[in-house]
Amino acid sequence: MKVWMNGELVDKQDAKISVFDHCLLYGDGVFEGIRIYNDTIFQCAAHMDRLLASAEAIRLEVPFSREQITDAMYQTLRANGLSDGYIRLLVTRGPGTLGLDLDKCSAGAVIIIADTIALYPGEMYENGLEVIIAERRRISADMLPPAVKSCNYLNNILAKAEATDARAGEAIMLNAEGQVAEASGDNVFLVKGGTVFTPPPGAGILIGVTRRVVVGLCGKLGIPLEEQPISVAELRSAEEVFLTGTAAEVIAVTKVDGQSIGSGKAGPVTRKLLEAFRRFIRDECGG
Repeated sequence: MKVWMNGELVDKQDAKISVFDHCLLYGDGVFEGIRIYNDTIFQCAAHMDRLLASAEAIRLEVPFSREQITDAMYQTLRANGLSDGYIRLLVTRGPGTLGLDLDKCSAGAVIIIADTIALYPGEMYENGLEVIIAERRRISADMLPPAVKSCNYLNNILAKAEATDARAGEAIMLNAEGQVAEASGDNVFLVKGGTVFTPPPGAGILIGVTRRVVVGLCGKLGIPLEEQPISVAELRSAEEVFLTGTAAEVIAVTKVDGQSIGSGKAGPVTRKLLEAFRRFIRDECGG
């Protein structure tokens, strides 16, 4: 495997950063997870927009232009012979002292990893996921802006660990007010009375690229959609629940804490949006 690091393609075993890099010491960096379909980076511009906005929000200078990074992602795909898969794009703060002073850090690294990705099995898109409500709450927006996709993912990791312990596929995290925020790695939607509902940005969510596409598809398909706070009771009583994310695409939730949602299978609105999303991929990426 070849990894792109600051302008060079290096072998996997030679892809190294300093032990003094603040990304390693403190999780001080930003990243994107990006899908590749048919030799094409899906929603490349949207991912680059979010990466650069995240970097700006934490005062992190990105030492390459968006055009250079985009070219480098395609170089990395070609070097690894990938036409379908996943890119992990990272920007680290760079080596510094053992203190927290940003001004004592030198230029960081831009790192691009391209590899295959483990997806949910096909039958799960019909049978759906079982999820739990995590005890771990989502970090509040006044602590860290949820729009920042930072390399400090411990909040999400601990919620996912709760799901793993419960033998569930995902964990839905609540915000400080006890309202639904997002899953550990996905955005949350529910369907009631033919309308799709999803938590607003103010609920403490990372605004996913797939979420944005699905919101647009609802408009094109004439499916009413509202962004509003969602309670746990509303989630449990929904006719359908589904998640969206880079790896998941659009996937039904059929149980929450062991309680069935709707028919216990992927519902009609979820199936319609999954089909539309996959058409959207084909229109953008071919194949």
